[in-house]
Amino acid sequence: MDRLIEGYHRFRATEWPERRALFERLAAQGQHPRALVVACSDSRVDPTMVFGAAPGELFVVRNVANLVPPFAPDAGYHGTSAALEFAVRSLEVPDIIVMGHAMCGGINALLHGAPNPSYHFLGGWIAMAEAARARVLATSPIETAQQACEYETVKLSLANLRTFPWVRDAMRDHKLALHGAYFDIRTGILERLGADGQFAPA
Repeated sequence: MDRLIEGYHRFRATEWPERRALFERLAAQGQHPRALVVACSDSRVDPTMVFGAAPGELFVVRNVANLVPPFAPDAGYHGTSAALEFAVRSLEVPDIIVMGHAMCGGINALLHGAPNPSYHFLGGWIAMAEAARARVLATSPIETAQQACEYETVKLSLANLRTFPWVRDAMRDHKLALHGAYFDIRTGILERLGADGQFAPA
């Protein structure tokens, strides 16, 4: 914690004076982000850094393996779905980007099982991507399936986004577009999902 507080002091001494006007404008005018990004919680993958975004430009939702659950309006706790609803219905973001990444621990757990069987939540969360796992393992041996499954879960999340009625409505009205992306932390290369279903460098 001490190192984080030191970082805060550096921010207040150097970055805050330079960005004070920006933060004051954001406080006064509210947020109008360019996009919602659904990304992994992995500490090595920072969407604002990858996209070179300033404060206020991205509405970011992070969870294990950048998963979007299907539409399920019930009494459960739906953090990702709630953030998605706020971004689309209140903020009216024009774009949603699902960004997977290389060496994803959540995908490794999907392929090989949770790292500790006593974990309470991880197994249930990643189970929503079982269809992606099954599609990959139908064509790839498990030893080489990691990246293919990282790609496939981005596609699964995009498909799940389309189960939300207000996402479909916004897309129908040409107010919202969905995008898939993949960041390789080993090379710094960002790939985009094309209309052909393949990922290629942006």
